[in-house]
Amino acid sequence: MPPLHLKPTMDEGGGAKKAKARKPKPTFLTNSHALFHATIRKPFLKQFLPILFLIIALYALFNAFLNPTLHATTTATAKNHAVKVYLYDLPTRFTYGIIHHHSLARGASRDAGDLSSLKYPGHQHMSEWYLFSDLSRPESERVGSPIVRVSDPDEADLFFVPFFSSLSLIVNPVRAPGSVQEKAPVYSDEKNQEALVEWLKGQEYWKRNNGRDHVIVASDPNAMYRVIDHVKNSVLLVSDFGRVRPDQGSLVKDVVVPYSHRIRSYQGDVSVDKRGTLLFFMGNRYRKEGGKVRDTLFQILENEKDVVVKHGAQSRESRRAASQGMHTSKFCLHPAGDTPSACRLFDAIVSLCIPVIVSDSIELPFEDTIDYRKIAVFVETASAIKPGYLVSKLRAFTSDRILEYQKELKEVKRYFEYDELDGAVNEIWRQVSRKLPLIKLMINRDKRLVKKEPDCSCICVNQTVLR
Repeated sequence: MPPLHLKPTMDEGGGAKKAKARKPKPTFLTNSHALFHATIRKPFLKQFLPILFLIIALYALFNAFLNPTLHATTTATAKNHAVKVYLYDLPTRFTYGIIHHHSLARGASRDAGDLSSLKYPGHQHMSEWYLFSDLSRPESERVGSPIVRVSDPDEADLFFVPFFSSLSLIVNPVRAPGSVQEKAPVYSDEKNQEALVEWLKGQEYWKRNNGRDHVIVASDPNAMYRVIDHVKNSVLLVSDFGRVRPDQGSLVKDVVVPYSHRIRSYQGDVSVDKRGTLLFFMGNRYRKEGGKVRDTLFQILENEKDVVVKHGAQSRESRRAASQGMHTSKFCLHPAGDTPSACRLFDAIVSLCIPVIVSDSIELPFEDTIDYRKIAVFVETASAIKPGYLVSKLRAFTSDRILEYQKELKEVKRYFEYDELDGAVNEIWRQVSRKLPLIKLMINRDKRLVKKEPDCSCICVNQTVLR
């Protein structure tokens, strides 16, 4: 093939015009690139540039992690956005006075000196003490808390009422059946409840919003029973709703809090081999209302192999035996008590013993954070009382499946530890703080409504007539 020849281009006069190569137009990036390469050829700059980059990196690191001014500013900003809580300075009769009466009823000296030095007695509804103690400590010690305590009530979003309502119930020791009471008790829980309501209704900040922005602990199902209609607008911290009417409490406005566990928390790792008992329960066999199923379960389970069910009351010896039993069992039975919940559920969780929940109406703490299906087995009451059903279901669990449950329990058990640095107390405050938008909604709604009969503590009626 003959070689190809390019056809010359013609200029306007018809003559051939030589083809010229096009030069690319200079750009900013091209010039910068050339300038950079020209610069780093110089020996001094070649040595200096890495040092300069190192200095800039260290300066950024220092400001991000080590600069105390920046840290203080960040902390202050977080506190400004936290929910602000005002702790009422209640008369002593509602706080340390109750501890004092509890001690007197058990033979302590009347001369207690400084009441604030008294130790709060241990029991299963101690959330009221832990929350009060948390707000009473310096702010620097309240690590990870979603709320901040304020000393000026005008700044507060919420008001915490530190009435020891659950301890107040058990000040007077329970008399043995058939025993004769020698003299009338000095302390009256009912009178103290009524005195509290009278005190609250005299407070400016209670009257301002009819108590809607107040937080009251009523963890024991019978706590505040005498006056609950007077405080039902408030955020109630309850263990369940077994003794509360729908117009007095609900998941919408209130918070379910865990019982304080009364047995040792398990410190070991997950294991199947170290847990030789299939199912364990130790507690009161005879209960009222929904708890009557306990006796039926005892009859079905007490002769089953690898199953331990014992009748036992609250005592130091019983707690020791329960700790040993839960720490060496794969599953722990949780039937309803007199109300849908009971303390043994939380004893089981901190023991890494998989709870078997037989309580159809139970409400559980922190369900927006914890998926209980991953840490507990739920069995309908009607199925649980069929002979053989419950044990067969539990025996079908493989070792790997049991270990999965235990790992999940280990992950979440801090939420049920009141002594943990970022445990139950902080999670309760987190739940309370999430109620604030609803509280504000109800306060604003109240201000524009006409008379509301019957009154409702949650959004369950449509009253839209303007004043």
